[in-house]
Amino acid sequence: MFKKNPFGHYLILKKWLIRYMGFMTHRRYRGFNQLNIEGSEIIKNLPDKNVLFISNHQTYFADVVAMFHVFNASLSGRIDSIKNVGYLWSPKLNIYYVAAKETMRAGLLPRILAYAGSVSIERTWRENGQDVKRQVKMSDITNIGVALDDGWVITFPQGTTKPFKPVRKGTAHIIKKYKPIVIPIVIDGFRRSFDKKGLMIKKRGILQSMIIKPPLDIDYENDSVDEIIEKVQYALKVISKEELEAQEKLNLLRKWDVN
Repeated sequence: MFKKNPFGHYLILKKWLIRYMGFMTHRRYRGFNQLNIEGSEIIKNLPDKNVLFISNHQTYFADVVAMFHVFNASLSGRIDSIKNVGYLWSPKLNIYYVAAKETMRAGLLPRILAYAGSVSIERTWRENGQDVKRQVKMSDITNIGVALDDGWVITFPQGTTKPFKPVRKGTAHIIKKYKPIVIPIVIDGFRRSFDKKGLMIKKRGILQSMIIKPPLDIDYENDSVDEIIEKVQYALKVISKEELEAQEKLNLLRKWDVN
């Protein structure tokens, strides 16, 4: 009854919160709008922990909520479907998502959503709408490691909801350090469906999509941070196949020069 997760959150409270929020948001993806899902059979076969989901980002909250729906539906045997919200009666409680601390403190609802699984970090490049430059807090990296050790973590490597932005190095460092299974997810339609926060429905009748891809092939010992970033960018369609191949050739030439 009073069991807690590693961050001190009561699991029974988290369970009821996920149930309630899942019930309240279900029609946003199967009703007002439709969510087309591909590849969710991958979810069911993943280990219980040390899995890192990487995704492009279109809204603050609607993306994550949709993933909670899809993950739990898949674990309940619903492949590429979130039909019948009953899959949330016994939700997976060790799902976390990385979010900016200032976002999760901006009001009562974000604070409630944070309890559902946020690993809040301080952004090193932006705060309160202003560009900043500061060192990564090691406690933030450690907290992501704690979450991976306990379960699954969702992160958005571009660090922004703006499209076509480069992947930041922090995600690659996390992959090198903790060696998780890395599952790419590509989403679309959320920016047209919702406001920037993902709390208000902006337009109805939008076809949303979520494509879950096979695990990235990563050599944790030998791949450099830059090489991991390139793989992440290609998986999330941040760069084209041609750009990836050109970058790989450039990396190979650099290795030859060093040798």
